[in-house]
Amino acid sequence: MRILVVGHTGFLGAHVAERLRALPGTRVLGAGRSPDADVPVDLAADSVERLARTLASAAVDAVVNCAGATGGDAVTLAELNARGPAVLCAALGRARPTARLVHLGSAAEYGPGEPHRKVAESAPTRPLTAYGATKLAGTVTVATSGLDAVVLRVGNPVGPGAPAVGLPGRVTALLREAGTDPDAVLRLGDLSAYRDFVDVRDVAGAVERAVTVPGPLPGVLNVGGGDAVPVRDLVRMLAETAGFRGRIEERGAGSVRSGHVSWQCSDISAARAALGWEPSYTLGDSASALWSAGPPAPPLRAESDVPS
Repeated sequence: MRILVVGHTGFLGAHVAERLRALPGTRVLGAGRSPDADVPVDLAADSVERLARTLASAAVDAVVNCAGATGGDAVTLAELNARGPAVLCAALGRARPTARLVHLGSAAEYGPGEPHRKVAESAPTRPLTAYGATKLAGTVTVATSGLDAVVLRVGNPVGPGAPAVGLPGRVTALLREAGTDPDAVLRLGDLSAYRDFVDVRDVAGAVERAVTVPGPLPGVLNVGGGDAVPVRDLVRMLAETAGFRGRIEERGAGSVRSGHVSWQCSDISAARAALGWEPSYTLGDSASALWSAGPPAPPLRAESDVPS
């Protein structure tokens, strides 16, 4: 089985590629804009014709799209999160119409959640940010493409290698700088929001199942931890793991990418039923692994995956 992983250098993509490479009889090809890519692919710029030729030459049986932009202006977000999936679907339909496509979406597509209620895939999508809106555009394109395709709508990924552009990675970097200085102060935004954190290794496990499970799959499946956790709890876990002795100050607003969303929790029962998958790592496991992994490698251009 030949599997193409687009965005294989990103946070999610690297874990996905590593997990898939462990499958017996599988050849995993890394695709993207990085110099070490097995297959050169630029979803923000490639034409349908060029990408179709690339896919035909690679003779892939499955494609996993982990590429995406989590920050930048509206044009950057639209190029990778909306145009990218559209070009990929069109090219795959021409070159490898029977190949399975697994696309990573984002829980940010749902927009604000209601406290103490889990969001199922049938819930209305009301994104409040350009990030959520462009991710939703990509999801709609994939889900209506007519291909053998599934969108895994990922919660807030955390775990080893988390980049500093997201809160878990940023807090971890600040804790490394602070060390055990009792006078150190971590100045962060509002940490009162609730998020559905999911270990990046569990996301990779869901992708593996989505690639290998036979038969048609639902168009969209939530992949999360299945619980709403205060962001403050994650920060506290990271601080305790790091042996931090200073104090934490909360000032201003939270993340721009998920602003105005105070509660987020996904119903993951459909993924359990369709994929035979469920998360296996606790948030404590994720925090410990994130700290133990050391600083992440610098990101390569914009293939930064899709944390929400």
